[in-house]
Amino acid sequence: MPPDCGAPSSKRTKKITKHMSVNQQSLDPDSTTDVEVVTDTEEELIKECEEMWKEMEEISLLIMQVKCLTAELSQWQKETPEIAPLNDDVLVTLGKEEFQKLQHDLEMVLSTIQSKNEKLKEDLKREQQWLDEQQQIMESLNVLHSELKNQVVTFSESRIFTELKTKLLNVKKYKKKLLITLGEFLEDHFPLPDGSVKKKKKSIQESTAQLITLHEILETLINRLFDVPHDPYVKISDSFWPPYIELLLRNGIALRHPEDPTQIRLEAFHQ
Repeated sequence: MPPDCGAPSSKRTKKITKHMSVNQQSLDPDSTTDVEVVTDTEEELIKECEEMWKEMEEISLLIMQVKCLTAELSQWQKETPEIAPLNDDVLVTLGKEEFQKLQHDLEMVLSTIQSKNEKLKEDLKREQQWLDEQQQIMESLNVLHSELKNQVVTFSESRIFTELKTKLLNVKKYKKKLLITLGEFLEDHFPLPDGSVKKKKKSIQESTAQLITLHEILETLINRLFDVPHDPYVKISDSFWPPYIELLLRNGIALRHPEDPTQIRLEAFHQ
């Protein structure tokens, strides 16, 4: 290796650069082409030198490693391994050490297994508790199912029909009672203009139409609404006193036909 091979590559690069600068000054300053060529050559040389010094540093490191390994090998070669005497005491001692090491390892394994067993016991206890709860729920559901199955309630058709008929009769009685009460109230508070109340007469025909009471007007509208629900309108005749018609319309009890003002209907309060 050269005497200055261990010097930094930057110093070598500076020396080469200085040398190339001196050579460049000796060139013709008016020749531009020669200056460019020299500059390119200088850069290439610097690059090559840097790569060369990098390789030389790596080689130096490898040489140092080889020297260290060689010295270590030489040291090992000089030493002579000691052979332990194979007598009973030595064998017993080595056996005890091996058994102690094996015992320690087995104790570690045993401790780990015991810890896992404890965790498994806790998991098993929780699962068993959950299973017991589910079985209790299932038993309760089975008992409830049996009770519901045994509680069979039978209704005959005749019994149902009789009950419905009774309810219908009660409703009709209640309706009749309400109509009678309504009629009495209307006759007392809404009489005809002359104070007389016209009773229904089926067999008597009069040439001049007479006014009917507010009760009769409402009864006519109610019957029309329930008998012909698709066409509940009633024609306003001469027997309808106009103030009563106006009273029903203003209070929202009756509605006038949207196309024929001579027809009215009862408001469907039941819908």
